[in-house]
Amino acid sequence: MLKFAVITLFPDLLNAFLSAGVIGRAVESGKVDVELINPRDFTSDIHRTVDDRPFGGGPGMVMKAEPLIASIAAAKTQMPEATVIYLSPTGLMLNQAMVRQWASSVASDASDSEPAERSMSAGMVLIAGRYEGIDERVIDAHVDAEISIGDFVLSGGEIAAMVVIDAVARLSPGVLGHPLSAAEDSFGEDGLLDHPHYTRPEKLGENAVPDVLTSGDHKAIATWRRRRAVERTWERRPDLLAKARLTETDNKVVKQLEAARDKSAT
Repeated sequence: MLKFAVITLFPDLLNAFLSAGVIGRAVESGKVDVELINPRDFTSDIHRTVDDRPFGGGPGMVMKAEPLIASIAAAKTQMPEATVIYLSPTGLMLNQAMVRQWASSVASDASDSEPAERSMSAGMVLIAGRYEGIDERVIDAHVDAEISIGDFVLSGGEIAAMVVIDAVARLSPGVLGHPLSAAEDSFGEDGLLDHPHYTRPEKLGENAVPDVLTSGDHKAIATWRRRRAVERTWERRPDLLAKARLTETDNKVVKQLEAARDKSAT
């Protein structure tokens, strides 16, 4: 079972996510467990205060350290060795390699790994920040890694927490309906974007499904799909090709694409 705890001021934001679709089924079947922890439950004043003005002045508020530290401690009562992640725009950019490492159930050298590369076997605590962020002393003393899901700013870390849970959980055995679904996704084992997909009707207006996909020739279909994956990656995310696991045939496709581009430029 994959275990998560999300520290959030707005647990209701995650309830629909945790009760629908792939994640909902995984939670219901016991393959994924997610505990929602509200820092307001660890305050001592009548107003349940979780934020305060920043030292040094400036706009906005900062989440206080004490409720967050108590929330992390509460999460670790069930997952004492859990990795603590703060979802932050200043963090390390999330990628599929990171997700695969977290989803792994075995990590023989986990203790020697960087915090952002540890196995999920011990669980994960996700801190969803709000306002201008959280007290830096929480990060310094209690957070293993800061993770960003992109170069943009959200109102809070809840959406980022959902992204991490979804990305990690879908790689766990039995969470997806077909065992090959995750491997054939974009950013799968070979690091390429996914090939195009089609379904019925076979003809939509003037647009028909490529003939090869209705030919019944499985080898030809596999070849077409691989080529289109390489072409799409070259066109849209050429940065991925440098790290992708390309075959000799893939490299020939890349050279053909580059030659055609150079020819059209002259």
